[in-house]
Amino acid sequence: MPVPTEMFRAGGADAAASPRRIAHIDVLRGMAVFGILLVNVWSFVWGFGALRYGAIAEPSWLDRGVVFAVALLAEQKFYPIFAFLFGAGFALQARSLRRRLRDQGQVHAALRYRFRWLLGCGVLHGLLLWAGDILTVYGAAGFLLLRLFDARLRRVRASLRNWCLIWLAVLAASVALSVPSIDQDADDARQEQAIAYIEDAQEARAIYAEGTAGDIAAQRLPDYLAVTSGSLLLVPHLMVLFLLGICSVRMGWLTAPQRHALLWRRVRNAGLLIGLPLNLAWAAAAATGAANPLAAPAWGELAYALLPLGGSLLAAAYVAALLLARGALMRRASAWLAPVGRMSLTNYLMQSLLGVCLLQGTALGSQASPAGLMLFALAIMMLQALASRWWLSRHAQGPMERLAARGRPRA
Repeated sequence: MPVPTEMFRAGGADAAASPRRIAHIDVLRGMAVFGILLVNVWSFVWGFGALRYGAIAEPSWLDRGVVFAVALLAEQKFYPIFAFLFGAGFALQARSLRRRLRDQGQVHAALRYRFRWLLGCGVLHGLLLWAGDILTVYGAAGFLLLRLFDARLRRVRASLRNWCLIWLAVLAASVALSVPSIDQDADDARQEQAIAYIEDAQEARAIYAEGTAGDIAAQRLPDYLAVTSGSLLLVPHLMVLFLLGICSVRMGWLTAPQRHALLWRRVRNAGLLIGLPLNLAWAAAAATGAANPLAAPAWGELAYALLPLGGSLLAAAYVAALLLARGALMRRASAWLAPVGRMSLTNYLMQSLLGVCLLQGTALGSQASPAGLMLFALAIMMLQALASRWWLSRHAQGPMERLAARGRPRA
């Protein structure tokens, strides 16, 4: 799942030297970094097949509850937040670069460099470390934003409207293809498909959790190509979220949320009212399918087809709830999540490194239950929260953020 590089932050790579940061953006990013780990941790063991939560042998009620909770609260909730922040960071960075560089050609070159860097980082990450990389498609899709770096708000809104129509058409097609048939032949086909899914999941686990380094590397390449090509279908959705992020900065929704409290309350309420039922349906199907894929409900594919909509709505509710938070709650969130968000790229890549080193090709990965995977994810969160605070008490940027900034074009 997606995490932005330094350019996703307010002011981009130069923000570390700025006397003013937008704290709640860092908090949102830190929350998303941790949320995405709850989803990604499964694929270190089970690969990238249709049974994303694996095929659990004799699952306990705790294991079922863990799958249900992750599917309900995390799956497809945090990449929308990252994409939204990507667009917001693009708008903030373009504004900062226009003030600093003045020449539009230089601004365009600086933005183009950062997208190339992100794309290259994603390719290396996917080929050498973890096949579930999303930086590749973020970097590639980001080039579609370049023509909007100095566009009027009216043009941005028109582009948002057009991409919304494309995304809704893709979503409608996906839903239409997922409507279950009720005849006996369709039931038999679903059973055969479920058996194939189980075999695929077990084969992936045997390679990733118990295989040699060579076995894992050989499997990683086709998986990375499959994940990346499949992610191309996300581009319309990503563009909608990117453009919403740009509008949120242009309109002040994100940069001055206290002035738009009524808007954010409406977003929170609508996100919960519509998003929760859609996500509950998918969570029930996912928990049933993980416990017994042969008993997965026929409507599970339809619930999954609607998840991009339901997940985005619940993600919007998360963002709104955080932006409306005040007092001690926000102070605690800022203290622990903002440092994680300031080092988002470093923490994202470190999660992959730890997952690969500790779960793949080891007894830990081959024996990990759903509850065990969640404990592993929580341990990484605690480690990264402490490490990020320690690092930023001594450095202005995370190590990967500094590397990303080192080669950027100068004024």
